[in-house]
Amino acid sequence: MAENFDNLEEHLEKFVENIRQLGIIVSDFQPSSQTGLNQKLNFMITGLQDIEKCRQQLHDINVPLEAFEYIDQGRNPQLYTKECLERALAKNEQVKGKIDTMTKFKSLLISELGKVFPEEMARYKAIHGDDPPS
Repeated sequence: MAENFDNLEEHLEKFVENIRQLGIIVSDFQPSSQTGLNQKLNFMITGLQDIEKCRQQLHDINVPLEAFEYIDQGRNPQLYTKECLERALAKNEQVKGKIDTMTKFKSLLISELGKVFPEEMARYKAIHGDDPPS
């Protein structure tokens, strides 16, 4: 897979360089540079075809739209990944806290129900094999 990315990156770099050279030719166009212009246009078409071939090899890659928004805003798209990880860690801590709270609540509930309904809780524990967690 990394080879496919490297191949695509190489083709994109060549394409961008060709576009840059094309811009130079067009900005200072002289009738004598028509041949060079035609050649660069043909290279551009070939470059687009090469990029399309590379794209077909990478069709199963999905990039979140938010990453493109970062790029459009002039921000580093790696910040998107960093912020996603930070949000996931924060959510993980929040969920862990809820799980801990529910575990403590279950333990307390079983303990208190055992005081009020000892026979029923003994049957519950026999069925579920629940020893109240500490």
